[in-house]
Amino acid sequence: MPKPRPAGLPSRKQILDFITMAPGPAGKREIARAFGLHGADKIALKALLKDMADEGLIDSAPGRAFHKMGGLPKVTVLRIVDVDDGQVVAVPERWEAEGIPMPKLRVVERGRRSALGVGDRILARVEERGSGHIAHPMKKLARSEELMLGVIAMEGGRHWLKPVDKRDRKDTLISELGGAQAGDLVLAEKSGRPPRITARVQEVLGDPFAPRAFSLIAIHKYEIPNVFSVELLAEAEKVAEWPLGDREDLRHLPIVAIDPADARDHDDAVWAAPAEGGGFEAIVAIADVSFYVRHGSLIDKEARKRGNSVYFPDRVVPMLPESLSADMCSLKEGRDRAALACHLKIDGKGKLAGFRFSRAVIRVAANLAYEDAQAAIDGADHPLRDSTLRPLWDCWALLAKARDQREPLELDLPERRVQLDEAGRIADIAVRERLDAHRLIEDFMITANVAAAKALEAKKAPVMYRVHEPPAREKLAALKEYLETFEISFALGQVITPKVFNHLIARLGEADFKPQIMEQVLRSQTQAYYAPVNQGHFGLALGSYAHFTSPIRRYADLLVHRSLVDAYRLGEGGLSSDEAARMTVLGESVSKAERRAMEAERETIDRYVAAYLAERVGQLLDTRITGVTNFGFFATVEGLGGDGLVPVSTLGAEFFRYIEGEHALEGESSGDRYTLGQKLQLRLAEANPVSGALRFELPEGVNHLPLRRPRGKGFRKPPRRPRKK
Repeated sequence: MPKPRPAGLPSRKQILDFITMAPGPAGKREIARAFGLHGADKIALKALLKDMADEGLIDSAPGRAFHKMGGLPKVTVLRIVDVDDGQVVAVPERWEAEGIPMPKLRVVERGRRSALGVGDRILARVEERGSGHIAHPMKKLARSEELMLGVIAMEGGRHWLKPVDKRDRKDTLISELGGAQAGDLVLAEKSGRPPRITARVQEVLGDPFAPRAFSLIAIHKYEIPNVFSVELLAEAEKVAEWPLGDREDLRHLPIVAIDPADARDHDDAVWAAPAEGGGFEAIVAIADVSFYVRHGSLIDKEARKRGNSVYFPDRVVPMLPESLSADMCSLKEGRDRAALACHLKIDGKGKLAGFRFSRAVIRVAANLAYEDAQAAIDGADHPLRDSTLRPLWDCWALLAKARDQREPLELDLPERRVQLDEAGRIADIAVRERLDAHRLIEDFMITANVAAAKALEAKKAPVMYRVHEPPAREKLAALKEYLETFEISFALGQVITPKVFNHLIARLGEADFKPQIMEQVLRSQTQAYYAPVNQGHFGLALGSYAHFTSPIRRYADLLVHRSLVDAYRLGEGGLSSDEAARMTVLGESVSKAERRAMEAERETIDRYVAAYLAERVGQLLDTRITGVTNFGFFATVEGLGGDGLVPVSTLGAEFFRYIEGEHALEGESSGDRYTLGQKLQLRLAEANPVSGALRFELPEGVNHLPLRRPRGKGFRKPPRRPRKK
């Protein structure tokens, strides 16, 4: 029963009305001032506000302000949950109103383009409008203010959070365990202010060494969406049952799909046959994802948010739900499938002489692994070798000839492949074999991508280009300095084309330092991205290029499909006017998602490498220096990968000078040099599977360093140098 209210004290309704209508934060001071309360009335107000909070009528907000329970503070922290068609949607980071659904707020930003992405946290001013709320961002909260991912360790009778990021070597004291135990992988929130920062565990993720946990670390660290809603899965099941409709029938053609042996989805299939008068006719058939994934659907919104599929050694985080990605959109052997067919005419010189696009129904004759297709063409028995595979290889011979004349950038850098056993543990880490079958599919896909870009340009339709700009002059200057350490000349005044780099690499012959030169050339290149403004593709030496061949796993390809459907009037599922107007924003979004996926995949492989090497701590390993800094150098295990640091403090008691232009550390007294690309044996001192960090020592270890004279009896400090005036 409510306590009797002193005279002059506002009623509960009056307080609620004031809190709701107040233009700014409404704390006890603002309420007292509004109702003219003084002395004992202020004490009574404090008790009344406590009663109202206990009764569930009001709740506290940041800065000791109040708001209506089930409502929102005037200023609060929000988390972005959706960016759709220029509309940014956020939810409160904290919501404790039982039985009241969490509200969704429309975020109104200044400027024409959104600077916010899914997962961002903002401090916002909240305004009630109509039956809902809108939020005006005041400050975007930095990543450092968000959740930390780490493993709990017990040291010195206290719990510490050890970060999973190998660049972060600082442990954080845990103030609240939240039910977690030592050894658990957790998400924790920073608490306090520097220098007394602690961590409060928010979520326990489990055992970091369990099978499939390494990818889980990356998923949480980079906030990669990995769960489809029940509503979305239901929608996917429904659209998967749609009839294929009126399509060009290509089921009579022996089209084949050639993919990795462990592929779960098959985007593309190919066919070729000699043409009358020379050259070849070819078809690159791509899964018709735009037919099933329409603009504005739940599937489309989630696909846009994800941007692409992410491929880890232990799992795939697909862009589309499995009922589409691994079933109806996957070009499976012997099944009728909807395809967007790119019909190509290849002349006798391997040039693209013509093209057209159609919506088709196909029936793949076989799903072949690269190794099986290569074995068949090399002589192994296969029913499709002469009828299907041989014409494909003959057509590719022409495409390869045209590619050689074009001279795209050719960097033969090994790709690591992590192989797991049935229990999800590491069985082997090896370099992926490079076959002609890989090159064949690459060249067919590149040709289809060129055709897609040119087709849209011909119709003056929107194009989501794959852009790769020429190297920046600063990077070329750094490359020139580096090459000079090998007495290799490189003229900056020449016109820089991929051919220039290819000729540079060819000059090296079989030199031992050839791999590090190729790596340095790669580092000099710019990062490719997606954009509706054409800047060409430097690496492929192409003037127009658009990704078209992987719409199951790349949203950029899906946009190109929609544009083709719309431009050539191929039916439903075309590009909307809204998408056409927002191609720049969409390009930035999918480019960001691509970079996120690349970093997550690379870090996960590093963790597997560290786990693989953890049993070899203390052993000598063949390594190659891949980076040199003023604090040491990084080395990679030959054939495996995984960068490990050798701190400069462990190199010897002398001073080591860092020579930036030469990418080298040099001992001032001994002249010992450690340079980029140098091969040497190092002892593995540490391998941390959770962070993926490695640490190496020289073969003789740190014990080779002369001991410093201990301070004690008889020890005298050297005289202090006089300070310069």
